[in-house]
Amino acid sequence: MQAGNRTYSTAKDIPDCVPVFPLSGALLLPGGQMPLNIFEPRYLEMIDAALRGDRVIGMIQPKFSEDAGNSDRPKLCAVGCLGRVASFAESGDGRYLVSLQGICRFRVAEELNVRSPFRQCRISPFMSDLDEEGDASSVDREALLRVFRAYLDANDLEADWESVKRAGNDTLVNALSMMSPYGPAEKQALLEAPDLKSRAETLIAITEMALARDKEDFAKTLQ
Repeated sequence: MQAGNRTYSTAKDIPDCVPVFPLSGALLLPGGQMPLNIFEPRYLEMIDAALRGDRVIGMIQPKFSEDAGNSDRPKLCAVGCLGRVASFAESGDGRYLVSLQGICRFRVAEELNVRSPFRQCRISPFMSDLDEEGDASSVDREALLRVFRAYLDANDLEADWESVKRAGNDTLVNALSMMSPYGPAEKQALLEAPDLKSRAETLIAITEMALARDKEDFAKTLQ
């Protein structure tokens, strides 16, 4: 996996411990790009620390189940995604404008007891995500594009179809997953899908359910 000017191909390329950024509804996937607008002091410090080190942070969602813990320090989901700081700029008003490039998913092995204001975890990376070849050929591209087009039509939206046609299956599936307007549970399901084919199938199923709900809601308004 190439991220910026770094290549990640073995476990030795992945740090054992990383700062983590808990953000509900955020989905970063391997190879994907995520813009971040950082303004909280603890996360400004987190970016400073990442820039001094290997430039890697872990994006992860807070738990959204009943055992989520307190709002100041919520429990974390079991799986997140590592991102490398690919670009960085200061806004002039105290904010950092950051772009992360996804490297690979990780499972939280343990949260560390640290003095830093930001949280840190020992992680176990999903090494299969570093395989550039992957399983892109197994994706049902036609089914994915069909449901994507149906969603756009239902919501009066447009797409750059030339860019869509040029995109490889891995780029297409991960970009559509990250852009999808679904909630934290759906985003986590997309993240935890075991492979690209499963992620595409999950995205299709979630979108079909959303379209069915929209039709049902519309029918109710006509009654």
